[in-house]
Amino acid sequence: MTNYKIIILSILFFLYFIIGAYLSLTTGISHDQYHEQLNWKINFEAIQSIFFDKGSYEVLLNYLDKYHGIAFHYISQPVQFLIYEKVANFYDVTLDGSYYLSRHLAVFIFFCFAGYFFYLLSYKISNDKNFSIICLVLLFLYPYLFGHAQINGKDIPFMSVWIISTFLLFKIIESFYYEEEIGFINILLISLVTAFLISIRVTGILILLEYFIALIILLNVKNIKFFSFLNKNKNFFILFPIFLLFFIYIFNPILWLNPLELINSIKWMGKYYHDVCTLTLGNCMKALNLPSSYIFIWLFFKLPIIILLGLAAFPLIEKKIFNDGLKTIFYGIISITTLTILFLLILRNVALYDEIRHIMFLIPLIFLIGLYNIFIFNKNLFYVTSILVMIFFIFENISLKKYQYTWLNSLAKFTDIKKNFEIDYMGISNKNLQLKIYEYSIKNDIPRDTCVYGNSYSDVFLSNKGFTCFKLYSSLDSAKNKPFFAYQNGRNIKRSNPKDCKLIHSENYRYTLSKKDIVSGKLWFCK
Repeated sequence: MTNYKIIILSILFFLYFIIGAYLSLTTGISHDQYHEQLNWKINFEAIQSIFFDKGSYEVLLNYLDKYHGIAFHYISQPVQFLIYEKVANFYDVTLDGSYYLSRHLAVFIFFCFAGYFFYLLSYKISNDKNFSIICLVLLFLYPYLFGHAQINGKDIPFMSVWIISTFLLFKIIESFYYEEEIGFINILLISLVTAFLISIRVTGILILLEYFIALIILLNVKNIKFFSFLNKNKNFFILFPIFLLFFIYIFNPILWLNPLELINSIKWMGKYYHDVCTLTLGNCMKALNLPSSYIFIWLFFKLPIIILLGLAAFPLIEKKIFNDGLKTIFYGIISITTLTILFLLILRNVALYDEIRHIMFLIPLIFLIGLYNIFIFNKNLFYVTSILVMIFFIFENISLKKYQYTWLNSLAKFTDIKKNFEIDYMGISNKNLQLKIYEYSIKNDIPRDTCVYGNSYSDVFLSNKGFTCFKLYSSLDSAKNKPFFAYQNGRNIKRSNPKDCKLIHSENYRYTLSKKDIVSGKLWFCK
């Protein structure tokens, strides 16, 4: 690239980072934040009990989510510790609230970091820098991922490390393809990153399926016998599992006193569920009894239309794709891995909820497949449509305010979105609803000891403003003392007004070129 292109791209990326970082610190608090922090606290106390004779390891052993990985906390906690007091002072939130928001920033930084490896993945497949840059820009601007990158401390880190793992896999496969020796550092690195992925979420073990698929494709393309290949590269196949198990052990305190707990964690992965329902085309689909169509419905309405068209174009470009040995391998790895994992999820009827959040790690792979298909079909068409989509994404991100993660493609706009699809299931509208409580209390001279019925984070944005009484919305029926405030936000909630209450605010947003508002939360004053 010429120098001026590098300068322009650097400026644009810097602006993107600043905007994303700001939004991550000024958004609401997602429902999972408390449990994520609790997971770290319990594991950290277990670590202290071993090294400093403080805390309790027994608490971890008896903890329900003891197999829930904490690897990303090793990155996020230093960031949170360094900035949370500054965040609390600057944004006027409680210390607990600022700690949660600081984690948001760590997540967004890591997402941007992983973007570089997505660029490298794109280049590995295409050998074209312009294609790779456009792929990265589209991924960064994709409202669904951009929104999640501001708030989601579980799925975004998992997806990001999956991207990095896939890139390292491509490097290893490339060395195998050209019959180059795999260096010790590369073996160590892919083992470390793979272990980190598995230690974020146990389902990361599925990355080994991607590695296996890559090996099978390589052997078939190169027409190599398995055992001769194994013998030739025995150092890699001996060292990789040793390093992998070692790093998994290091990252997971639950394994320190009993490494065999790893087996239990894998078993736990297959049994873990959260039996909630996800509003899907007007039906509340239970996580434990999902129809096979669930995944495809959500992919159809969540993926950008350009990606859907790219996937549909595969029969037209099949012969063009499979004419380059190494590129064939790379394309085969991501496409077969994606299809295999989706097939396994459906076949085993795995409990899923919150639309496609649990398969978010496949989104970058699906992006690459769809965009590369269009690129191969017609390069000029690819560049024109990509620029138009970029512009559209920018307007969508602006229209959706802080609710980009709820984004649905234009096909969904032909339906009644609020009646057919899950909206603010992570509940980040809590911030704006709480600030409206404060504004209303000032305007109407309402005492600050008035109770607020809402979610678990009702105090985060109100405690520093003098409010002292906070209760869960679920206990509203037993409320005796009026007046009080009540708000609802989150997944497929009932929108009916509480008895004898006045609706004082509706948290709304709207898609580009749409005439209908989406309601993510409601606030009432009951007097």
